[in-house]
Amino acid sequence: MSWIEALILGLIQGLTEYLPVSSSGHLAICSDLFGIEGEENLAFTVVVHVATVLSTLVILWKEIDWVFRGLFKWQLNEETKYVINILVSMIPVGIVGLFFKDYVEDVFGSGLFIVGCMLFLTAALLTFSYYAKPRQKEKISLRDAFIIGLAQACAVMPGLSRSGSTIATGLMLGNKKETLAQFSFLMVIPPILGEALLDVVKGMKGEEAFGGIEALPLIVGFLAAFVSGCLACKWMINIVKKGKLVYFGIYCAIAGAITLLIS
Repeated sequence: MSWIEALILGLIQGLTEYLPVSSSGHLAICSDLFGIEGEENLAFTVVVHVATVLSTLVILWKEIDWVFRGLFKWQLNEETKYVINILVSMIPVGIVGLFFKDYVEDVFGSGLFIVGCMLFLTAALLTFSYYAKPRQKEKISLRDAFIIGLAQACAVMPGLSRSGSTIATGLMLGNKKETLAQFSFLMVIPPILGEALLDVVKGMKGEEAFGGIEALPLIVGFLAAFVSGCLACKWMINIVKKGKLVYFGIYCAIAGAITLLIS
């Protein structure tokens, strides 16, 4: 992998992790175009995922600080309830990641045909959530947190956007746009770190080659993913507040059609 390829892939990862267009789908398409094999991608994937987590911590630092300040008061306050909702939302993706991730990858693979189909599904979710007008709720309930978590678990399929699935599901459940993007981005931090840790363990066990890539592409990819992740995270929060997700639905439909044509 050259540093230019790393720059492109890092920018794509950072942008598409938060924009509802599927980071896994876009990385699969670009990796296929660049001819980059999975073994070479392992270390790079871990690095860029950690970079996007750090970008979330930077952009949402005030919210994270608020949560931890309230949590360590050791009371059942709003902050504690918020953390409980985050933990509940992690249950489905935790089960899938620990027990079914390899099975899902074997069944669906990373072929561009599946990516194209899932991009169409992402487009449908975003479009439907735009036109759905459920009664607004004041807070995200435990039930809604679990359902949003189910949507995140389904997004292990390449091409199905994680942020798009969780935000669209939350909107269809009637949760307020002002708090939904923040919750969606915070709930994704533990799964991303968990997935990166599993990849590291897999590489250390020798199941996949953890290496084969020089330091420069890793550094370039990390910086590109971090900077673009910061921009995309902040941008996406404002977009959700304005309710303009339908335009991303149109983009996903076009990207899905192109992907099916080249698959």
